[in-house]
Amino acid sequence: MHPLDATRALMDGLGSESGICMKCGSRSVGLCAPLDAAALDDMSGESERLTLEPRDTIFHQGDPSRFVYTLTGGMARLTRVLPDGRQAVIGFRFAGDILGFTPQTEHAFGAEMLTRGTVCRLERRRLEQLFRRYPAMERRFLDLCLRELAQSQDHILALGRFSAEERVAAFLVSLAEAQERRGHVGPVFELPATRADMGEFLGLTLETVSRAISAFRKRGWIILHGHSGIELVDRASLVHLGSGEGADAA
Repeated sequence: MHPLDATRALMDGLGSESGICMKCGSRSVGLCAPLDAAALDDMSGESERLTLEPRDTIFHQGDPSRFVYTLTGGMARLTRVLPDGRQAVIGFRFAGDILGFTPQTEHAFGAEMLTRGTVCRLERRRLEQLFRRYPAMERRFLDLCLRELAQSQDHILALGRFSAEERVAAFLVSLAEAQERRGHVGPVFELPATRADMGEFLGLTLETVSRAISAFRKRGWIILHGHSGIELVDRASLVHLGSGEGADAA
């Protein structure tokens, strides 16, 4: 059974429909940010809230693009399988981000959870109806798309012009910033992506990512906490390096 179909029960103990929405990641930084309580209740009535575990699939590459998903809690990765069978990580998504909205009839990539989390699943035709009902929501969607386009352009620049250490530094800073925008104070940030995941996303080998992480630790720039925590001790140096102004010391 697909994990989404196995976890349809609503989350218990959180109050009314609009009360649940008021507490989710999309309310602060995502698609639902401009909606009032009545509109949130309307949105909630159209969607399903689903709880997923690490490595659970949200949707597969090639699945019919019938649904649109909002990641309301946790962190996910986007993957694409190449014609020769290789898999590439093409992005990471956080609470409030939209997944799966495409003009195509099938998803061009897949999405799976890196951590335990929640998603709202909404039929695309119903989302389009909500856009017509709430123009502010449609404007917000356009803003989010433009922001993602700008981030994609920055990523392309980094892949083409940045050194290995610059790419890893920029990634770590962007990871912290994404969590801070969602209310996380730090100083320890969640890093559930493996070094192989990071390497695929940054166009680097696992060994190169490991060397960069080790170099940052030796310089006292970061501290690793367990398997999925990272503290940016000297954030200023990481920001400087990740801006493309530094030199690859590896």
